[in-house]
Amino acid sequence: MRQTLTQLATALESKLKSKITATNIAFDELTIDIKAADVLSVCEILKSEFSFDQLIDVCGLDYAHYGKDEWQTNSATGTGFSRGFNAKTHGRGQSVKQVDGELKHPTRYAVAYHFLSINDNQRLRLKAWCAEDELPLIDSVVDLWPSANWFEREAFDLFGIVFQGHPDLRRLLTDYGFIGHPFRKDFPLTGNVEMRYDEDKGRVVYEPVSIEPRVLVPRVIRKESGAGNA
Repeated sequence: MRQTLTQLATALESKLKSKITATNIAFDELTIDIKAADVLSVCEILKSEFSFDQLIDVCGLDYAHYGKDEWQTNSATGTGFSRGFNAKTHGRGQSVKQVDGELKHPTRYAVAYHFLSINDNQRLRLKAWCAEDELPLIDSVVDLWPSANWFEREAFDLFGIVFQGHPDLRRLLTDYGFIGHPFRKDFPLTGNVEMRYDEDKGRVVYEPVSIEPRVLVPRVIRKESGAGNA
């Protein structure tokens, strides 16, 4: 008989004990948090003793500026197309430390693993928090689940998370000469360099970005300004 998420959480807490730093059940999904240093030992137990034999996905997470809005008005939200321009918020190339000061989460970067137990028809999300913000490190799980190979390369490419022990850790989606990691919250919206094909040189060349940073701010009608003014 399939156990409930609460029963699974209790069983995991009993087995892993102090290695679990947090447990959360939301939207019919169970998430357990651990430290990056424990990822291999915890994953080995999940696979051998809890039958999580299939790794569905591995993704990086950047919690810098998490939950913060760029623009707040009476009639517009702080996300999507209603965001306004503020040079000191994320996506503007600013240092995270300059903006945030102290982060509300254990560390800035984390790695999320999504598992499936085919035997028990059960799913689990494991979130491992990297200890260092300057150089986020975590052990590779490729030896346990070979499918992690490209997932870890993607997280390395986009977030700059280094998976120790990975057999071939190199960029996957961006060019090998790409500068920076585009999914980091402090990565400039226009990037660091642009590339084009130079006919005279017969090759692709990299140049400084020529695009001027620009963010469109929607027209918002405020009560204090009257119905016809923005």
